[in-house]
Amino acid sequence: MIKILIVDDHKMFRDGIRAILEQETDLEVTGEAGSARELYAAVEGALPDIILMDITLGDSNGIDLSKALLEKYPKIRILAVSMHLESMYILKMLENGVSGYILKEAGKSEMLNAIRAVAAGASYFSQQVSSMLVAHLQRKNTQPSRNKTEVLLTRREIEVLRMIASERSNQEIADQLYISIRTVDTHRRNLLQKLGLKNTAGLVKYAIKNGFLE
Repeated sequence: MIKILIVDDHKMFRDGIRAILEQETDLEVTGEAGSARELYAAVEGALPDIILMDITLGDSNGIDLSKALLEKYPKIRILAVSMHLESMYILKMLENGVSGYILKEAGKSEMLNAIRAVAAGASYFSQQVSSMLVAHLQRKNTQPSRNKTEVLLTRREIEVLRMIASERSNQEIADQLYISIRTVDTHRRNLLQKLGLKNTAGLVKYAIKNGFLE
C-alpha cells in the first residue's frame, strides 16, 4: 500500500485528488494539508511514502518545504503537482530533491502513473515539463549566463507587490487583503530584502519589468 499526503492550499483540488486516489486499491491517502503548519503535523501524524506537493502555498512555498522535509525525512519521495511550467520553478524543485513533476492539468491516468513510478524509485515528468527542461538547457547553451538571481516570491508577496506597483497605499492593501498595516509593512520589507531593492520605486520598476503588473 502506497501512503500519500496531499499538499495544496485549495481544498476543492485536494478533495478531487483524494476522490481519485481512494478508488485505487494500492493507494491510501493518509492526510492532506493546505499550509506548512498543517503539512508538518500531517507528516508527523502518519509518515507518508509520497507527498503530492503544490508549489504556491499561502504561508510558504513547496520548493522550500520540499528541501526542509527531505532533509528531515529522506525516505519520503515528493511529486510536485503544479500549475507552473516555468523552468525556474521546475529546476528549483529538482535541485531540492523532488522525484517528479506533473502539471495540475494532467489526467487521472498520468497522475496514477506518476505516483506509482515515484513510489517504485523512478522519476516522472509530464511531457510538457520534459520539453521545458530541454528548451531551458538549449537556451542555456546558446545564451551568455546571467548575473541576476531568480527569486521565488510567495503568493501573498506577489499580491502585495502588484498592489504596491498599482500605487495602492498600505491602508488600501491592508483593507483589500484583510490583513493589518503592520503585516503589509512586513511584506514590503521582505520584498525589498529578497529582491535586493532599496525603496518602493525599485519595487514598482521590478514589478513592471518582470510582468507582475497587469
